[in-house]
Amino acid sequence: MTEMQPPKYPKTVQLGNADVVLRLMQQKDGEGLLAFAQALPLHDLLFLRRDITRQAGVDAWLRDLEQGLITTILAEERGEFVGHATVHRSDLDWSKHVAELRVMVSGKGKGRGLGRVLIENAFAVALALGIEKLYGRMTLDQMAARTLFEELGFRPEGLLRDEVKDRTGKKHDVLLLSHDIATSPVASTFLAE
Repeated sequence: MTEMQPPKYPKTVQLGNADVVLRLMQQKDGEGLLAFAQALPLHDLLFLRRDITRQAGVDAWLRDLEQGLITTILAEERGEFVGHATVHRSDLDWSKHVAELRVMVSGKGKGRGLGRVLIENAFAVALALGIEKLYGRMTLDQMAARTLFEELGFRPEGLLRDEVKDRTGKKHDVLLLSHDIATSPVASTFLAE
């Protein structure tokens, strides 16, 4: 696989009639991440590895960031976080070529193409990190997210029944999707831009 150069950040993208700044997350962004997560519907948070509506979850995220296990692209509009994409690499020796992609967009960021922009930027970051395959997970009722992932070349790989339990105790199935970004025509299209 050809070594890719990491994207240059910060960069500004025009979404609708607003400028959104994309930049890499830093340690100082913990408070903003906490506020962002606390404003999201709880159902949007089900597939995350940790509860980032609580300080302990954000602290663990920041530790992973410092250790280089994750790379997070933040989307800011007028100084407020409206979304993020995170590439979470495996720390297993036999899976260093695989990473999980997590994308979250606030209500203010939805419906303007921000999710697609974040995923495309995450592809570029992942390729620069030597990642060949990305996978994502979502509950079955997250149809907009599933549609977007599939439009960008992700394909279903598995269904985990009763994988997550929400705060009311209700269980939800989780769909796993994957994408071989190292050979993706979709990835090469936007990386050429």
